[in-house]
Amino acid sequence: MNRRAFLQKSGMGALQLGLVSFWANHAFAEPLRSSLLPRSLPEAQGINSAGILDFVKAIETQKLNLHSLMVLRHGKILAEGWWAPYRADLKHTLYSLSKSFTSTAIGLAVGEGRLTVQDKVISFFPDQLPSEMSDNLKKMRVQDLLTMRTGHGKDSTPALREAADPNWVKSFLAFPVEREPGTFFVYNSGATYMLSAIIQKLTGQTLLEYLTPRLFKPLGIAGADWEVDPNGINTGGWGLRIKTEDIARFGQLYLQKGLWTGKRIVPERWVTEATQAHVPSGDPESDWTQGYGYQFWRCRHDAYRGDGAFGQYCVVLPKQDMVIAITSETGDMGAILNEVWKCILPAVSERTSGGAKSIQTALKQKLATLALPIPAVQSSTPELSAINHKKFSFDSNELNVKSISFSFEANSCKFSLENAEGIHAVHCGLGKWKEGFTDISTLPLKLAPTLVPGETTNRIAASGTWLDPKTFEMTWRFIETAHYDTVNCKFEGDTVKIAFRRSLAILGNTADSRPILTGKMVG
Repeated sequence: MNRRAFLQKSGMGALQLGLVSFWANHAFAEPLRSSLLPRSLPEAQGINSAGILDFVKAIETQKLNLHSLMVLRHGKILAEGWWAPYRADLKHTLYSLSKSFTSTAIGLAVGEGRLTVQDKVISFFPDQLPSEMSDNLKKMRVQDLLTMRTGHGKDSTPALREAADPNWVKSFLAFPVEREPGTFFVYNSGATYMLSAIIQKLTGQTLLEYLTPRLFKPLGIAGADWEVDPNGINTGGWGLRIKTEDIARFGQLYLQKGLWTGKRIVPERWVTEATQAHVPSGDPESDWTQGYGYQFWRCRHDAYRGDGAFGQYCVVLPKQDMVIAITSETGDMGAILNEVWKCILPAVSERTSGGAKSIQTALKQKLATLALPIPAVQSSTPELSAINHKKFSFDSNELNVKSISFSFEANSCKFSLENAEGIHAVHCGLGKWKEGFTDISTLPLKLAPTLVPGETTNRIAASGTWLDPKTFEMTWRFIETAHYDTVNCKFEGDTVKIAFRRSLAILGNTADSRPILTGKMVG
């Protein structure tokens, strides 16, 4: 399956607002004792600020919808920014960038002598095997899982997620292996899931539990969480959430060949093996055909990366001693990398340009004012008094919505939805973001991605405006994910029509699968 086809099928589950930007006026000689990486100025580390500024302007001009950016060189953060309402202290869904962390767990387990990459996959699950096994299944190795050369003709993930049997390991082992393992590459998140299952089988710990003392704690990564399958096995190929700076630390660890503050965290041999091409390269102009390693992609310019759907990136440039961390929701992942090569890479120079101070100031100001667009605010309408604090009821519908109501105040609106489980609210700012928590995503509406274990609410930033005198539209950003929803409410007399649209539908210019609901005012 090619990368474009994979992205089309992905979506696996799938405060002070504004930018948090940290700038120091000098370079630190030693790492900070706190959890923060040391900060410096671009020119102090041999990068022209103008190149980073050009990158930010380019991705905004192309509407590539970045949520965060962090640029490091020589182990120091030179530029960082978050597009409000995203910010530094929030986790972000990584999608397939999670795979690189799963690969690292295998590397750690190999280093501990728990397994080798030549071990057969079936050897770990003797009680889960199909009654009849093909020769190809018998040949499949851990290395084939790592390199996505399992022999499957297509991604096994849909078969795992949609099977009547909740045992994903059993479903994977029963999935037809059409080719000899090790001979055919197909992007296959189910293969990464099996790496997670192997870790849990070997250690009795989930992937997250296993990585926490070995990787996350040494790197200062706190609060990570990871989605699970129906049997409590971390999904492996997707579902990890960490902060942008955590992504940067992970990249810096690999750049340092597995060392962190002088201590060996990941075996150097594993770093080398994992980031070299095991799958041959192809088109020299594409960042998806430079070769594939152990859940890492090779890039142009002799770089490598972990990446995830919709633009989650950890890019490592060994020759330049650089790491770039990015989160986003984009429909054109390649365009982001193109601008990295076009703007940031040429800015690397030990002899930086004159006039650096003015450019540094411009970059700092730009990073300090990043924000995703909010529709121009119209906070009121002549129709407001007729609908304010009124309830609208709905006939039986597939979303199981019984009623909704709106409560408008001077600068906010409370949207309430009732179903059989109770009343659920979203608080919206008018022409601005209002942050809070909502459990509306746990309803059959499924307005947000799958929740992680134990999570009953989602962090949300919401904003609303009147598009015209009869149409109120809300934007609900689930700000620890890549995604958002728009909720369009059109009033006509004593009725309201509610239309939901996911950001993925907006990106793909497709219709939302949820029906338009029509409610009638009561009371």
